[in-house]
Amino acid sequence: MSSPERLVVAVIDDEIHKDTPHGRAIKRIIRDLEKYEIFVADIASPEDARTAYSNLPSVNCILIDWNLGNREKEAQQDTLKLIRQIRCINEDLPIFLMAEPTSEPPIGITVDVLKEINEYLYVMEDTSEFIAGRISAAAKRYQDRLLPPFFGELVKFSKDFEYSWHTPGHAGGTAFRKTPAGRRFFEFFGEQLFRSDLSISVGELGSLLDHSGPVGEAERYAAKVFGADMSYFVTNGTSTANKIVFFGRVTENDVVLVDRNCHKSAEHALTMTHSVAVYMVPTRNRYGIIGPIPPSDMTPAAIRKKIAACPLAKNLPDKTPVHAIVTNSTYDGLCYHAVEVEKELGKSVDSIHFDEAWYGYARFNPLYRDRFAMRDGAKDKKGPTVFATQSTHKLLAALSQASMVHVRNGRVPIEHARFNEGFMMHSSTSPLYTIIASLDVSTKMMDGASGRLLTTESIEEAIRFRRTMARIEKEIGTGKTRTDWWFPMWQPDTVTDPKTKKKIAFATAPLETLRDNPSCWVLHPKDAWHGFEDLPDNYCMLDPIKVTVLTPGVKEDGSLAAWGIPAAIVVKFLDTRGIINEKSGDYSILFLFSMGITKGKWGTLITELFEFKRRYDENAPLDEVFPDLVAQWPDRYGGMTLPELAAQMHAFKRDHNMCGLLQKAFSALPEPVITYAESYKRLVRDEVEQIPVAQAANRIVATGIVPYPPGIPLLAPGEKTGPKTGPVLQYLLSLQDFDRRFPGFEHDTHGIESIKGEYRMICVKEKKR
Repeated sequence: MSSPERLVVAVIDDEIHKDTPHGRAIKRIIRDLEKYEIFVADIASPEDARTAYSNLPSVNCILIDWNLGNREKEAQQDTLKLIRQIRCINEDLPIFLMAEPTSEPPIGITVDVLKEINEYLYVMEDTSEFIAGRISAAAKRYQDRLLPPFFGELVKFSKDFEYSWHTPGHAGGTAFRKTPAGRRFFEFFGEQLFRSDLSISVGELGSLLDHSGPVGEAERYAAKVFGADMSYFVTNGTSTANKIVFFGRVTENDVVLVDRNCHKSAEHALTMTHSVAVYMVPTRNRYGIIGPIPPSDMTPAAIRKKIAACPLAKNLPDKTPVHAIVTNSTYDGLCYHAVEVEKELGKSVDSIHFDEAWYGYARFNPLYRDRFAMRDGAKDKKGPTVFATQSTHKLLAALSQASMVHVRNGRVPIEHARFNEGFMMHSSTSPLYTIIASLDVSTKMMDGASGRLLTTESIEEAIRFRRTMARIEKEIGTGKTRTDWWFPMWQPDTVTDPKTKKKIAFATAPLETLRDNPSCWVLHPKDAWHGFEDLPDNYCMLDPIKVTVLTPGVKEDGSLAAWGIPAAIVVKFLDTRGIINEKSGDYSILFLFSMGITKGKWGTLITELFEFKRRYDENAPLDEVFPDLVAQWPDRYGGMTLPELAAQMHAFKRDHNMCGLLQKAFSALPEPVITYAESYKRLVRDEVEQIPVAQAANRIVATGIVPYPPGIPLLAPGEKTGPKTGPVLQYLLSLQDFDRRFPGFEHDTHGIESIKGEYRMICVKEKKR
């Protein structure tokens, strides 16, 4: 197509190239459609017709021959099946059914058929000009309805070709074209990007800050699609969205219940609001995977006990918690039964904030029912007010930094005018309109049948990958010899067939069973695979699209085996092959099956995992596998093989009990001494000092110590490090020693600076005695 504005019509008819009366009539219609400058895609075989529905995004109208293939009833059933496949993808696409007027309606066209089509045509009776006109009108109406509120107005405005007398100063890209470097920049991105980069002065498009005009209409449309009472577009990611929610509910000296598995932006929000955090501690399993907060940690009695034990809450005038934040799903893909969380936490707080940054798609697939914030039928004026912050750009289709805040009102209704004051504090007066447009388009993509289709495709591809990996492990991972190994998957070994109630192997379970039954993914109490104890049945579910590949080396009891392959080596190998994972642990690697996943993409991942295994089994020299690593540190890695590196790294982790230290370090809460806000004040006033971790016993940290990935605080600002022999400092020292021993595999820990191999941290200066 020469232009995205050009209409496209698909004609599915096996007589289209035949010299028959019907074939000649179709050719005349196509010629008349081309007079309207409509591009016609002709599909002339039943085989092609059966796959044509997969190419619908670029089509504005479809013509289908009712008697596709032949005149038998079987062919009509195939046609009906194709129509229904199209409707599963797109409820609004105009479908014209071509039939012969042998009866009224034509034979076989029942009420069920009529419900699925827009109209049927008698190509042998009406004139080709008339038929082409009707098709053109239907295609144009459909195209006009495609664009959601804000993006539609932005497209319309960009066609006006007005001179720009407002900011930004590049004036539709003109400034860039005045220098060689600027011209290259302009040509790389294309004119439309710069013509749509506009100022808030353009009144026709409305304002993000007062939610007026097309922007406000787009937010109201998003609220409808995402099931919220109110929705707000955020152009600086969910880090900012989280702060906006805090500013709408929390202020100085308020007690906030905080998931210790929270994003760093929650720490920033606590600092900025001068509030006090009381933590709910999630569980961890033998792989270091972070699980849910146990429901026993959310009861009113448990909450009261936590507040009473918090040194920072003792002198507060009001110790009643006002707000709670819970990460859902977790970074490893564990989803709460949100109904239960709201029921339990709602006894202690009036508002609950689900950080669903990685989970914005949950509403659009029944597999996740009852496990997300903005659920149908969840409105309860007596229940807590519920917020959901979602990174639309992460696992839906939107530009980076595109995020949303959704609100479901409860017993403390959110008044827009007051809430918007907090919104404006964190929003630019010069937002990038392309980010707003991408939020609008993402909403449109998830509306109706397309949302179900897109999420189902992701789930199905993840399941296919998971089953393939499980089958490979079953075939070659016997463990009888050193080469009989494969990468296990963190997933159920067996699932229960919903019809027979019998256990079946995951590797052989039908796709439909795994796709449609949440029970297949629930962390059932007696199942050993997940490694979490004391969780009620149905409380937590593994999201199938968040796929964790394990590497050999961890035993059932969590200790390290005599032989293993640390994940860092596999991650580096995949990185050299252009495959970047989302995050990794000591012996786990997480991959996200987003809406952009394809069979070729995950097939390549399996191929490269096989290639790693081949290199490992063949004792490949390290200078062939990681030539850059050996070139940079020849004295350390020269002459070494891939299995030797794995053996040394695994032995180090085992001998230093790194997995055990991690478990202990994150399981016990450090002692809070001063608030986040006070810590930051000391930092700004330079009442801090940077000291080696080895000398930091019982010191108060001024900044959070946050190992990445996934970015969970080991120490929060204002907390005490504990004794040198305690789990926190011992864990950090083990990371330091590891980094020294294995250059090129260093850890990324925010709040820690490594100076010549020595870990240093910023602590509050101690008062002189």
